[in-house]
Amino acid sequence: MSADRAALNEALERGEEEGGNIEFKERLSRSVHLADGRLESLAAQLRHRVLSGDGTATYVVGVTDDGGIAGIAPEDFSESMDVLSILADEAGAHIEDVETWGVGDDAERGLVGVATVKEGAALDADDDHIVVGTAGHVDHGKSTLVGSLVTGQADNGQGSTRGFLDVQPHEVERGLSADLSYAVYGFDGEEAVHLQNPHRKSDRARVVQESDRLVSFVDTVGHEPWLRTTIRGLVGQRLDYGLLVVAADDGPTKTTREHLGILLAMELPTVVALTKVDAVSDARVQEVEREVERLLRDVGRTPLRVDRHGVDAAVEEISSSVVPVLRTSAVSMEGLDHLDSFFRNLPKTNSESREDFRMYIDRTYSVTGVGAVASGTVNSGSVEAGDELKVGPMPDGSFRDVEVRSIEMHYHRVDQAKSGRIVGIALKGVKESEIERGMVLLPGDADPTPVRSFEAEVMVLNHPTRIREGYEPVVHLETVSEAVVFRPEGGQLLPGDTGEATVEFKFRPYLVEEGQRFVFREGSSKGVGTVTAIHGD
Repeated sequence: MSADRAALNEALERGEEEGGNIEFKERLSRSVHLADGRLESLAAQLRHRVLSGDGTATYVVGVTDDGGIAGIAPEDFSESMDVLSILADEAGAHIEDVETWGVGDDAERGLVGVATVKEGAALDADDDHIVVGTAGHVDHGKSTLVGSLVTGQADNGQGSTRGFLDVQPHEVERGLSADLSYAVYGFDGEEAVHLQNPHRKSDRARVVQESDRLVSFVDTVGHEPWLRTTIRGLVGQRLDYGLLVVAADDGPTKTTREHLGILLAMELPTVVALTKVDAVSDARVQEVEREVERLLRDVGRTPLRVDRHGVDAAVEEISSSVVPVLRTSAVSMEGLDHLDSFFRNLPKTNSESREDFRMYIDRTYSVTGVGAVASGTVNSGSVEAGDELKVGPMPDGSFRDVEVRSIEMHYHRVDQAKSGRIVGIALKGVKESEIERGMVLLPGDADPTPVRSFEAEVMVLNHPTRIREGYEPVVHLETVSEAVVFRPEGGQLLPGDTGEATVEFKFRPYLVEEGQRFVFREGSSKGVGTVTAIHGD
């Protein structure tokens, strides 16, 4: 809910005029405003307002015809936005932004809001939109590098550009990321479309709107205590590529090796960026390059030096076996033009494996006047505003029927989201407290089976002794992070072994399917696996 009432006060002061672009509505309801031909007349009215404002109209909802603040219940405001979205679509426009305020600063007494309606259909992003997951040791410059990429601005040497990502205030204060953060930039032809004011949500929406190709970053956590969060980012976000950073002043660390192992275990094509090359001698950069190349060869990968072979060769050769390596500096901006060219030309790798809609939930939050919002990466299919979906499984294994109120992608309101998009979906029919990370959104006619246990082929990457019956690691599968019980076939698995095991969730069921890959971890023990069969709830 917005605190600054400037937009509301300006609209009320200008008022509703016959030839103006401002419209006052106390509320809009499906039963009244979409019935008996009213849709056509109201859509025509909206079109007139948009044309009068040179492509932009302002709808003030929760006020009387003369501009008096009435306020309406949050559920009525949500329905009003649903109806306004339908009217806008009918008029060849879309809602770009909504701000709300409580009556007398009290949302319980009612809401009043300002919706900005723009000419043109909501964005339908290109099918080549790629999603990149970052990884690497703490203080090696992941977030700073991404911040400079998406803004085109040089860092001040103190990590100033890392604050341009979606991070929490305490993370900015401490200079450490404690959760996944997100960033986006794009390309209009050959030109990069950068964030100009990264702290404004509307600027991120502008990048999405102006770009014919988007690059989204899922920035993970480098600090060892939050490895679980890093795994969640690399496993559950439907990534196309991995970006592993290694600081030239520090070189590869234990965390570097661990993150690389996760990227490769998930068969994710990866590029290594040597950061902070401005801070050390050329001899030191070459030394770290050799260390990285040895590290890659040790795990059966072929390094490709971008400064020697060029960006085109890196784009063509990057794969599960070939890893490009390039030098970068967020301070001097060295190598960022190569990364721009690299991301502009990389093909999308995460192709459709199914046609029906599916999205594993990564985050949940509640928006005043909108309600519960589920955020995540669309795994497959597409979803539209108004679609009927199922969400679950709930702790008892059931699924709840819900409806899509609206969809946002990087703060840009869209009518549809396709596979690979990172979106927030506002849901009608469920409270935010009832949904959680690891649940999944499915088509309304789906008949899903909640799963409490499954069979898997697992590989033990590291373990101090041997894995026996009753071993209890945490499994990371899609956005699920849950304690499980292992029952290895034959009773045990040794480090380096590959074998079959039954895996059982300890506390509640999830939606699991054959072929899904996962990572498991407990202390220093780590491994990967593939689901081979499921057992129903």
